[in-house]
Amino acid sequence: MASLIKKFRIKSFKEETPIIELKDLTISYGNRQIVEHLNMNVQKSEICGLLGPNGAGKSSIYHSIIGLVKPAFGKILINGEDATDIPTHLRCSKFGISWVPQYGGSWSDLTVFENIMAVAELHIKSKDERLAKTNNLIRKFELNNVINLKSKYLSGGQVRKLTLAMAMVKETKILILDEPFAALDPQSVRMIQQIIVSLQMFEKISITISDHSSRDLLGCVDSAMVLSEGSIVAKGTPQELVKNTKAIEAYFGEGFKI
Repeated sequence: MASLIKKFRIKSFKEETPIIELKDLTISYGNRQIVEHLNMNVQKSEICGLLGPNGAGKSSIYHSIIGLVKPAFGKILINGEDATDIPTHLRCSKFGISWVPQYGGSWSDLTVFENIMAVAELHIKSKDERLAKTNNLIRKFELNNVINLKSKYLSGGQVRKLTLAMAMVKETKILILDEPFAALDPQSVRMIQQIIVSLQMFEKISITISDHSSRDLLGCVDSAMVLSEGSIVAKGTPQELVKNTKAIEAYFGEGFKI
C-alpha cells in the first residue's frame, strides 16, 4: 500500500530549510516531565510522521507548536522566527498553522456546509468570497453528497474530510494532524492518505502527522521519528526506520514490516 500512496519521498533536501524547529524543548505538567530537551525539525514541504507509545509526549509536542502548551524550557522556531511566546491565535494566523485534532474539530449539530461557512466567517470578510471558498472546498473534498447532513450523522471518513476542509479555509502553510487514521476503515484510510499527499504535492503544505497506526502513517510520509520517554530515539525514511534497532526496541517490536 505504501508505494501506491506515496510514489515519491523527499529523502534529503538541497537546502536545510526547516519550517518548524524545536530546540531543547522541555514540557512539564506539574512535577511530571513529559518531554525532555527535545530537538526536532520539520522541513518545508515535507510530510513528517511522529510515532510513539501512549504517554510519549506526541500530543504535548503538537500543543506546544500551536501554543496551547507553554514549554518549561527551550524554543519553538517557525519559519526561522522565535514563536515561543506568541499567543495561539496570533501564531496560527501569522504562520499559517492549521490543526486537525483527533477528537472533535467540527460542530455536531451543524451541517457540512454550515461547519465550513462558520470557519470562513472567522477568516474571510467578503460574503461572496466566503460562499465561493466554502463551495470550492466542498467540491475539492468531495462532500457534495453530504452537504446538508449534520456532522454527527457523518461516517468517520466523512468527518475527517470535513475537518480537513475546515482547516483549509484559511491560507495554510503548516498542517498538524493528530491521529487522522484513528477508527477508520481501510478504504477511508487510503482516501485520507491520498488527500494528505495531494495537499503536499499541489498546495506545497508542510505536514506533520501523529498516529498509532504505524503502517498507515508510514504509507504517506517522507520521514518519521520515534518518540520514547520524551525523547527522539530514531528518525529516517520509513524504510530506514523499520530497520533501526532503537526504533524496533522502543516502538515497532520484532517482525514489523511495511
